[in-house]
Amino acid sequence: MQEIIKQLPYSVPFLFVDEILKIDNESIEGAYTFSADLDFYKGHFKNNPVTPGVILTECMAQIGVVCLGIYLLNQKEEDKRIAKIALSSTDMEFLRPVYPGEKVRVVSTKQYFRFNKLKCLVEMFDSEDKLVCRGMIAGMILKNKEEE
Repeated sequence: MQEIIKQLPYSVPFLFVDEILKIDNESIEGAYTFSADLDFYKGHFKNNPVTPGVILTECMAQIGVVCLGIYLLNQKEEDKRIAKIALSSTDMEFLRPVYPGEKVRVVSTKQYFRFNKLKCLVEMFDSEDKLVCRGMIAGMILKNKEEE
């Protein structure tokens, strides 16, 4: 599962995947801890920092769509090079805040994967296992054929 994380096209400070807990052809579960020293907490919100919804969505997309997409593509092909990834749609509902230092768990269930488009129902849970946000995320995942 570490091999999937290594194939992600992100690095710190924009990598929001610490570990993959479970994965199969239909779903993935992963976790990330939002370090209290992340830059965006300095201004969102003054004296009461919370994780921005766009960052929660990014974390959910990285674990729930990109990691699962890499896994699914690697099942079909020996070539492990992941290339072009593009978010195509999101529809999110935010229910609870995530605070600095909090560990979250993301659970994603594949709705479909065809023509390299992956659409998933993705949910995020806080450290008390309460639902933080949920929604549908879709993206295009393609192998980079130009790389040698």
